[in-house]
Amino acid sequence: MLSSTSLNPKTPFFFPFLIQTPSLLSSHLPFSPSKPLLKPISATLIPSTPQPQQQQLYQPFRPPPSPLPSKFRSLDALGRLDVLTDRLGLWFEYAPLIPSLYQEGFSPPSIEEITGISGVEQNTMIVASQVRASLVEANTDESLISFFDTGGAELLYETRILSSSQRAEAVRYIIEQRLDAKGARDLARAMKDFPRRQLDKGLGSFDYNLPGDCLSFMYYRQSREHRNPSEERTTNLKHALQLAVSESAKNEVLQELEGKKDGEEEKEDLGNRVRVPVVRMQFGEVAEATSVVVLPVCKAEEDVELISEAPSEYTSGGDFGVVEAEKGWKRWVVLPGWKPLAGLRSGVVVAFSDARVIPWKANSWYMEEAILVVTDRSRKEVELDNTFYLAVVNGGLKVDTGSELKAMGVKECLGTVLLVVKPPRDGTDDQLSDEDWE
Repeated sequence: MLSSTSLNPKTPFFFPFLIQTPSLLSSHLPFSPSKPLLKPISATLIPSTPQPQQQQLYQPFRPPPSPLPSKFRSLDALGRLDVLTDRLGLWFEYAPLIPSLYQEGFSPPSIEEITGISGVEQNTMIVASQVRASLVEANTDESLISFFDTGGAELLYETRILSSSQRAEAVRYIIEQRLDAKGARDLARAMKDFPRRQLDKGLGSFDYNLPGDCLSFMYYRQSREHRNPSEERTTNLKHALQLAVSESAKNEVLQELEGKKDGEEEKEDLGNRVRVPVVRMQFGEVAEATSVVVLPVCKAEEDVELISEAPSEYTSGGDFGVVEAEKGWKRWVVLPGWKPLAGLRSGVVVAFSDARVIPWKANSWYMEEAILVVTDRSRKEVELDNTFYLAVVNGGLKVDTGSELKAMGVKECLGTVLLVVKPPRDGTDDQLSDEDWE
């Protein structure tokens, strides 16, 4: 803000803009000067070289490039609706018209009412056009892209969950095998799911780079979720054999189909199987229990030393049953007072994020979900062959039988497994039986 002292010529100062636009300044002054402002004099030496101009801070707005084809950009809303109504052009050309109408306030139901394109079709066309654009950007074979010029948006839509490189291979497989929308959906899910199945048996026999092997492995895996023998298991294996591309995948499926993989298991006496209780908790079960057990919890991915360091002595007493432990601990779990936990001393619960670490029967179903393994640390010696133990093998935690651990030279473990707990789930009553363990 200018003051009376700022106009004193004794005080040198610079206001370059005063020189350039004096009329603009005068309009903003709180007074009307009677005389025009004189050019200020400064004792500062003027440099011989011109000073660089100040960077312009204001940048004019430049709208992003329009996603609409050039022939549609001049159309107003009514014109775009007419294009959609009459399907003027190729589907991937007029598909971008739909989100442009959304931006102008049209809703999917209103567009459906005017054009006859349902909300589901609108979404399919929008996503499929984006998938097609990604294939073009990835320099996918033109013959593959042109296959979808006059249709097939529902097929491209299903590959939306894949990366650009995966989409190209998936599209090639879809065209070669003439898959429908369901087949394309199964293929995309199989390719997306394959890397997550590192712990599944038989995965190494299937080639991740072959869409057919990914799809074959999906059916192969599903076959192992059914009882052996069963019609569902055989049907899935036959599908897997038909879809397998690599020789290793074909051999794996064929051995499973002929029963060579599980031949020894079929001959095993069920009475000699290892039996460990596996229970799924029910919602509200702890609240309704007449007695509960409080146990310290360790995560499987943490340092194994924490399992030994967890509190081993904890009691409850007083009018409110307050639990007291010998030392502080970060995680605890409250479980119903089930019979296997009665009188447990020095117990600890190990939380696994994936139930597949447990050696289920090969032909039994399992769920990818978190589990709690209740372990008795007072029984660390690997004595019985038909008992499960929690041990450290190759630097990681492993749950296995005494016979298997002895074969690996393991004589002492972290504890004996007493119980496996699965989390509550809506609408299920899948309490596992003892025979679901190998």
